[in-house]
Parts: sequence; structure tokens; C-alpha cells
Amino acid sequence: MLETISGPWHWSVSGIAIAAVMFMLLYAGKEFGVSSNLRTACTIAGAGRKYPFFDIDWRAQQWNLLFVGGSVFGGFLAYYVFPSPEPVQISSETIDYLRSVGVSAPGEQVGSSYVPAELFALSEFSLATLLTVVVGGFLIGFGARWAGGCTSGHAISGLSNLQLPSLIAVIGFFIGGLAMSWLILPLILQLQ
Repeated sequence: MLETISGPWHWSVSGIAIAAVMFMLLYAGKEFGVSSNLRTACTIAGAGRKYPFFDIDWRAQQWNLLFVGGSVFGGFLAYYVFPSPEPVQISSETIDYLRSVGVSAPGEQVGSSYVPAELFALSEFSLATLLTVVVGGFLIGFGARWAGGCTSGHAISGLSNLQLPSLIAVIGFFIGGLAMSWLILPLILQLQ
């Protein structure tokens, strides 16, 4: 059983699980999105007393907070309790591209089976890394608020509700992701 849990699963398992959750949420009249939890957290912290945007009933979002908490807990379990002995499997073209921009493929360095050590290891931490993380985090948070939701909210919940603004947002997310991967990230790596 432990070998089955910690081994790789077919992609269709997560697809079926996402579809089942979406049907349940649509039936309950709720919308899914991770970035809305930031608003809920600010409301819990008392921001609603000063800003009307945060003056919401956070108890109605407890299910979404539980989802995010479960995602974090599930990631902890997957990494520390049920670790996979093999590095994440990525295509040879991706490995070649990573090497061309000076990043090792996951698993090429000891202790980095999921992510490149050059980007995520504490030993590689620098002021440029801190600046990249802070600016990137701000842009992601600002972008999610400006777009009216994050990638999961628009791509999963919005598209399943056939919302045109969500389709436009998802197209923008993909364009932004491609620009980051092919244009901006190589520049950032050259500066480090």
C-alpha cells in the first residue's frame, strides 16, 4: 500500500478528482479559488474594520481555508512521510533547456529530487534571489487581485461556469507563463 501511495499516479486520477470536486461545488453553489483565501485571512486578521473590501463573512469560506490547509498538509506528507525515491520525471527537451540556462534538472543534485537546487536551495540564497521572490510574489498577488482570481479560480471554476472573463484570464496566464519561462527567467538567471 505504501508503495502505491508514494509512487507516481496516472494524470487521469487528479483530473477525475478535480472534476468530482467541481461538480460538488457547482451543486453547492460555491466557487473554487485559492487566492480568495488571502482575502479571507485578511478578514480574520481584522482588515474589515478599516477596509470595506475585507468586510465579509469569513465563516462562509471555511471550506476553502480547509482546502488550502489540506493542500499544504498533503504536500508535507508527500515530501516527508511518503517520499518518492525517484526524481520527478520531465521530458528530455525540458532537461536540455534547463541546462542551457544554467539550471540542473530535478534529481541531478543530491537532495533536490523535485526542484532545481540553483533556484530553491538555501545554500544558493542571495539578495538577488530574495528580490526575485519578493517582486514575483507581489506581481502574482497583484495580478490575481486585478484578474479577479488566480489560475485555479479562473481555469477550474470560471471555465467550468463558461465565463468569458475567465477564458480571457486563462489565456493571459498562459502568455505570462510562457514569457516568464522563455524570456524573463533566463535573464534573471544570468544576473545571479
